[in-house]
Amino acid sequence: MPDMTSTPLVLLIWAVAGYLLGSVPFGLLISRAMGLGDIRAIGSGNIGATNVLRTGNKRAAALTLLLDGGKGAVAVLIARQFAGEDAVQLAALAAFLGHCFPVWLGFKGGKGVATFIGLTLALAWPVGLAACATWLVVATISRYSSLAALMAAGMSPVWAALLGQGQIFILGIVLAALVYARHWGNIQRLRAGTESRIGKKG
Repeated sequence: MPDMTSTPLVLLIWAVAGYLLGSVPFGLLISRAMGLGDIRAIGSGNIGATNVLRTGNKRAAALTLLLDGGKGAVAVLIARQFAGEDAVQLAALAAFLGHCFPVWLGFKGGKGVATFIGLTLALAWPVGLAACATWLVVATISRYSSLAALMAAGMSPVWAALLGQGQIFILGIVLAALVYARHWGNIQRLRAGTESRIGKKG
């Protein structure tokens, strides 16, 4: 019998599902629920965990990090349970795009680092752990969240190749390119020496 888990209709359904999961703006929702105001008016204006941390509320930042990562992982795990690997990778990419370009916020979302980590852990946990370790080492040494994110994303295809997870090598390159594109402003500030360090309030 033909494989019905990777038909165009099935792939479209999982792309939409992944996008909708990824588009939930947890940073904005958590900040408002905790009385921190509109996170888009603080610091960089980003809805991710790093900017939430600039409010000084570590609990809100931790929740944002966990939930933004979790939605990427959930998109992958649900697709893997009910569909084929093509649908899994498409759902992962769509979840990342949903976080970065949520329809509910005029397509102005976060930079996708936590979601990237979450979906990478779900796609291939050895690569996800290696990416987390890369982020942690670079962030600890430099105190730049953006630089840590760039290194973690950039190294993910390398880790995929080295750890025998070639099935996500191409997706890793695509996601890394998107992370770099979303961090273009950060790259310019890093080069100019004006990038904010971890923990600095907005």
